[in-house]
Amino acid sequence: MPPSDAPHDRPFAPSCERNRAPILEVLQTYFRDRHAVLEIGSGTGQHAVHFAEAMPWLQWQCSDRAQQLAGITRWLDAAGLANTPAPVVLDVATGPWPRPPAGLAAFDAAFTANTLHIMSWPAVEACFAGLDTALAADATLVVYGPFNVGGTYTSDSNRDFDGWLKARDPDSGIRDLEAVDALAAKIGLHLRDDIAMPSHNRCLVWRRQPMR
Repeated sequence: MPPSDAPHDRPFAPSCERNRAPILEVLQTYFRDRHAVLEIGSGTGQHAVHFAEAMPWLQWQCSDRAQQLAGITRWLDAAGLANTPAPVVLDVATGPWPRPPAGLAAFDAAFTANTLHIMSWPAVEACFAGLDTALAADATLVVYGPFNVGGTYTSDSNRDFDGWLKARDPDSGIRDLEAVDALAAKIGLHLRDDIAMPSHNRCLVWRRQPMR
């Protein structure tokens, strides 16, 4: 059951309420000079309104599969923020990828939370392939969620969570940080920070370096 103070007209994920503050600290550091963020897998929309309100200099573009957009729209409409355009459909495995705001050739930032372990590995690969064209030459990417390191679980709770994920969908599962970093490197993203977060999660921060 959701908390008694959860909105009854919108989807609600308690985990978003718990993790939004520590994630915001990271984003305020690494998105302070960014202009347009593409959020991949916006889920309920809770993160979007919290982050967009705290960082009004950013255009925060929500995206998700079609069935999620109605709930996201309810959160955006309730917040009434000027920097959150209507959410757009994005299935990373099939595209098409969203266009950036008018006046920009590409998004200079992207963010995604708790998505890579839900996707199949081919979908993760497709996600980074799509980011290759969606992101600007100096873009920043921040990914939040659980990761294995050196092929090893970082906690017993992550081991249990991975078992639950694979029992529900054998193609899902906690990803190895090194394998994801290799996909990022293929599109010119260099790992700048690996920040320990509550509940054995991490924020991984990549920055793209322009070709000289």
